[in-house]
Amino acid sequence: MPATSSPSSNLNAANRGFWLRTLHQWHWISSAVCLVGMLLFAFTGITLNHASQIEGNARLTQRQLQLPDDQLQRLAGIDADKAPLPAATAAWLGRELGVSIGRREAEFSAGEVYLSLPGPGSDAWIAINTDDGQVEFEQTRRGAIAYLNDLHKGRNTGPAWGWFLDVFAVACVVFCLTGLLLLHLHARQRAMTWPLVGLGLVIPLLIALLLIH
Repeated sequence: MPATSSPSSNLNAANRGFWLRTLHQWHWISSAVCLVGMLLFAFTGITLNHASQIEGNARLTQRQLQLPDDQLQRLAGIDADKAPLPAATAAWLGRELGVSIGRREAEFSAGEVYLSLPGPGSDAWIAINTDDGQVEFEQTRRGAIAYLNDLHKGRNTGPAWGWFLDVFAVACVVFCLTGLLLLHLHARQRAMTWPLVGLGLVIPLLIALLLIH
């Protein structure tokens, strides 16, 4: 007479199958979302770790302009130590210099307006002489590697990139946790599962405790 499985074992098998399907689905979706970002952060992790060994190819740009009288008058009407440039002045400078100014705050002092324009992989500034309208512009671009490194650090990248980093981090957590739960479900058939997980914890922990001073 053929053996029949008990209702409880059938229920356990059904539950296991449900969780396997669900976890696999969340795991592959989160891995697809994270794939390009993780490759970027892995690559820039190496470039940041060896930044002193990677030669930069900084490119310096310097320009001088004459601010129109109507724009100079707009600046004269600002009575503050720090304030955004008037929209028309910011738009004119952006067109002439090929930079995005937006609503960045400039520093107003006697005879000068100074605007810092840092960006990922670059630094720039604009200085306006409010007596004669002379504009000085300087920009330093440090190359593609520096640009990617700053994306990794979230340095001077703006709020949109900051939101992306938050979403990416959540997707990575989902990817890792679903992977951990899948390891748990498969651990009985794979004896090396938890020793390898433990090794991934112990190695960086020992390095941090013993070799970092």
